[in-house]
Amino acid sequence: MDISVIIVSYNTRQLLSHCLNSIEEAKQNLKIEIFVVDNNSHDKTTQMVKKDFRLVKLIANRENLGFSKANNIALKKARGKYILILNPDTTIDKNTLGTMFSYMEENTNVAMSTCRVQLINGQLDADCRRRFPTPWRAFTHFSKLSKIFPGTKLFDSYRYGDIDRNSEHEIEACVGAFMFIRTKVLEKIGYFDEDYFFYGEDLDLCYRFKMAGEKIFYTPRTKIIHYKGASSGIKSHSKHLSIATLKSKQKTLRESTRAMELFYKKHYQKIYPRLITYPVLLGIKAMEKFRLAKVK
Repeated sequence: MDISVIIVSYNTRQLLSHCLNSIEEAKQNLKIEIFVVDNNSHDKTTQMVKKDFRLVKLIANRENLGFSKANNIALKKARGKYILILNPDTTIDKNTLGTMFSYMEENTNVAMSTCRVQLINGQLDADCRRRFPTPWRAFTHFSKLSKIFPGTKLFDSYRYGDIDRNSEHEIEACVGAFMFIRTKVLEKIGYFDEDYFFYGEDLDLCYRFKMAGEKIFYTPRTKIIHYKGASSGIKSHSKHLSIATLKSKQKTLRESTRAMELFYKKHYQKIYPRLITYPVLLGIKAMEKFRLAKVK
């Protein structure tokens, strides 16, 4: 088996259908298996998959287990030489699977890679190539200093604003919407940390890869389209595609900030002094309250 594609779905039936169709068109001569792990959607996602995509290996959870646990269920069953972690709110180009497979075959020292992840407005999803969020990088990002001084490594380094997005280069982290992973390395490093429910698990996995000395690369040779935030309903550009309730939006926002706190405590708390740790954790709590106050 060449590639095991794993998609975790939650109330994205129509987008998932488009995603699966795009995979079918991109198979070429590759041997591919597709897992859809549904987190107890109430929009008839599972019925659609059973009816329209009979070759897909459907795993229907009876509750929303979150992104990490759901992915890990399929990862334990996957047989591919490579794993593609893919969001349901994406569509891939016809050459994406072949291009990424060839890229990894040619670059045997690369453990994980990603392509250009493009938003529906044509712009790059900046989260597809990131450095790790040190306190300084997080500060410059959330304070908008990165936008005031774009292209500078001092202020715009979190999302690689200092490196041409059209160039192929090593990165520290990519986004869970598209992660093309060498299976043997993943099995050595370990699967997603299930302490993360939704958000942060991709960053954590990349961090563990890098700490183990593995290489992660970004290549613009091919692209996917990402209808970002369709499941959560908290992104303005994809709200019209979402059926998320106010309760689920609030849960998503809480999980996003909880992921920040979890990542910091797991990887940074022992590195930075309390003088930095205290304001960082306080700032995360303040951000959560601010975001919750704005959600509708």
